[in-house]
Amino acid sequence: MDIITALKERRSVRGFTQKPIPSDLIEKVIDCGRFAPTARNIQPWEFVVVTDKKSLGEIASLAENGPFIKNCACCVTVFCQETKYYLEDGCAATVNIMTAAHALGIGSCWVAGDKKPYADKIAGILKVPAGFKLASLIALGYPAEEPSLPSKKPLKDIIHWENF
Repeated sequence: MDIITALKERRSVRGFTQKPIPSDLIEKVIDCGRFAPTARNIQPWEFVVVTDKKSLGEIASLAENGPFIKNCACCVTVFCQETKYYLEDGCAATVNIMTAAHALGIGSCWVAGDKKPYADKIAGILKVPAGFKLASLIALGYPAEEPSLPSKKPLKDIIHWENF
């Protein structure tokens, strides 16, 4: 799949089959995350891959917008060292991971992490050292059904040339 198609067709998936994702594919999508743009090339990210069903259930119970995490094959947690642009860098890595997953036929859904009341609890569960912020949770799994493609605003309605 070419990158333009992957970017245009990727959709959030919240229903997953129970088929596990091979670890080499998980590593492949996370490898794409580490190639994300990063301010000053700091690369503040660290990725904790969670596949244990008990841990997935704990994370799902804490993340109010992520109850489906309990049924995904794995959850990639994106933590970043607390730097000036940690959130921008973590979000860029998150998008790369989700786009790469889609290109490989793996569904994903982004669940917010930064500034959420559960961020410190999840960091504690995963034994993340101090000085790291939870940027995002990424549920990954093979889609139980094909996600619909919601309509997007027409380009002509959101593009402005030279000024707003």
